[in-house]
Amino acid sequence: MELARANDLLKPGHLELESGYTRLPDGQLHVAAWTTMFQCTGPMVDWWFGFLETTEQYKWWHPKDHVWCEWVGERGTGRYVGGTHHVHEYIGGELLKLKIHFRDPAEYLDVTQFASAGVTAAVCARVGPLEAPVWAGHLIHLCRDTDYGCEMRSRFWLGDTDPPELAPDRAARTALFPDAVGQGLVKHCHEEMSYLAGFLPELHARET
Repeated sequence: MELARANDLLKPGHLELESGYTRLPDGQLHVAAWTTMFQCTGPMVDWWFGFLETTEQYKWWHPKDHVWCEWVGERGTGRYVGGTHHVHEYIGGELLKLKIHFRDPAEYLDVTQFASAGVTAAVCARVGPLEAPVWAGHLIHLCRDTDYGCEMRSRFWLGDTDPPELAPDRAARTALFPDAVGQGLVKHCHEEMSYLAGFLPELHARET
């Protein structure tokens, strides 16, 4: 699914790819991860991204893969859109140093459809290497509440670079993000969201 069709995530039911990865025609790597988050809600997930600040908290999220983080932008108000999360984390066994710039969901999705689609949280961001002035992909974490908690549907589009010359064609995008990245990211994302589901209900109740 191309990023331009992200609103397909708002359709009832589920899409053909909900967990795994695929190579798009232009060479981008599209990654999907599904996590069942018992006793969690979309608003709790949204709150977490506004709460998260320290490396200690970041390690709660994945004690093995998450190594370090800092936040550039507003903290302490519950708002995170417009801020940038700098992280060191292992994905697929490789230590990556990344920056994640959170954006308004309206830049990616038709937010007027959220209520009818049952969407209770949408976390959207541009991602790129921490130590270079470039961007390399996008992410969306979408939540729909259920009678047991919520379902987290995560999507990544890797290879949409800024500047475009960084990966100008299919071959360059495939070389920049080989299939092994998709394998590692599916595993990492599912694990970190599962860890989050394990402590988020209690943390949210205590802190709010």
